[in-house]
Amino acid sequence: MIIHVPSTARNFSISASRGKQRVVVLGSGWGGYEILRGIDKKRWDVTIISPNTYFNFTPLLASCAVGTLEFRCAIEPVRRYTPQVTYFQAWCDEIGKYAMPATRLPSESANTITPIDVTHHPRGGIPFSMRYDKLIISVGAYSQTFNVPGVKEYALFLKDVKDARRIRSRILECFEQANQPTLSDIERRNLLHFCIVGGGPTGVEFAAELHDLLHGEVKEHYPSLARLAKITMYDVAPSILGMFDKSLVKYTENILTREGVSILTNRHVERVEPGKMIVKGQGEVPFGLLVWSTGLAPNPLISAIKEVQKDGKNSSLVTNNHLNVIMEDGRPNPDVWAIGDAGKIQERPLPATAQVANQKAKYIVKKLNKLAKEQESPEPFAFHNQGSLAYIGNWKAIYDGPGTEEGKFMSKEKGRLAWLLWRSAYFTMTLSWRNKILVPTYW
Repeated sequence: MIIHVPSTARNFSISASRGKQRVVVLGSGWGGYEILRGIDKKRWDVTIISPNTYFNFTPLLASCAVGTLEFRCAIEPVRRYTPQVTYFQAWCDEIGKYAMPATRLPSESANTITPIDVTHHPRGGIPFSMRYDKLIISVGAYSQTFNVPGVKEYALFLKDVKDARRIRSRILECFEQANQPTLSDIERRNLLHFCIVGGGPTGVEFAAELHDLLHGEVKEHYPSLARLAKITMYDVAPSILGMFDKSLVKYTENILTREGVSILTNRHVERVEPGKMIVKGQGEVPFGLLVWSTGLAPNPLISAIKEVQKDGKNSSLVTNNHLNVIMEDGRPNPDVWAIGDAGKIQERPLPATAQVANQKAKYIVKKLNKLAKEQESPEPFAFHNQGSLAYIGNWKAIYDGPGTEEGKFMSKEKGRLAWLLWRSAYFTMTLSWRNKILVPTYW
């Protein structure tokens, strides 16, 4: 590893372990963290670079946001694997020297990440560069705002445990502010109007968890205010949960509507202002809390990478069936892989879900571990759909299982049985024994 610092500072370097090639992993999400868990650390010199010191177990964030689970239930620390790996809390802004001419001298043939920007770290930092032999890009994606004015300033997102903490704090603030004796009932209703923009699984699960909170602890501690609270879900699409079977969508809409959640589809938010948003055809909509969950935007690193093929729809890196990044000349780079939201297999679109990223990571781990033993792994990546789950409130959920290759059969479950599947699946997927104990305890 070579870290470059300004000439006025002290120069230093840390040599890689003798005999080991360096694998650099960008990101600690569903892809990066799985690689960190499974890669043979005795055969590879592993370095992970991520702005987060932890892995987010995203399916549990909605529960954390309303207090059903505590925040530590949804995170796993990256440093549990040190000193087996090297970890830097940093942002990678650029990846250079993808194309390597065959005539390049051995001393110049190493790939380079440059620079890794840590200037946004709370304590500040100095950009540095790092060499790699193998690179896995798993930086994920940002929340999509569609450039709607005011969203970044006045809305909250739900992609990180920090977001869940902000949402929980804001919910409590809304009720305490609404409890002030100087407010009218109209002002109280405005403060207790909880809006969710985006009808995907994240938006639906948060609406369901919030409904459970309002009809549980809130009703007990704020009996006069609970009846004023309202949840409204907005989506620009004709229906919510577009990736689920239509019968399950209809069931979900009926359940949520019956429980008092308003679902407004074909709605376009024009802008967001303090305490209100402007909806096309509806006008001003006051709110106390706005949670924005409308899809994914490309990570700035992905946008900055040059000399590679990118998907025209979401700008993710195009890969072959072995998950290697494809260069502009059409040749795959054998030393660079892109997984999760950062990569898209050529002519084989897969959903931007955690299970896709997780399965891609397991494939890369298998490939790298065989490569370290000088064994070939020629099999292309194959995605095995395990179905989709969503919690819809009041001990009910929906499960849309995988179909056959002909698409003539689809396993579907709804209600209490699907809820049991939902809980058992997420309990099984929790990584550490600590969380395998904590999660069911809080449940």
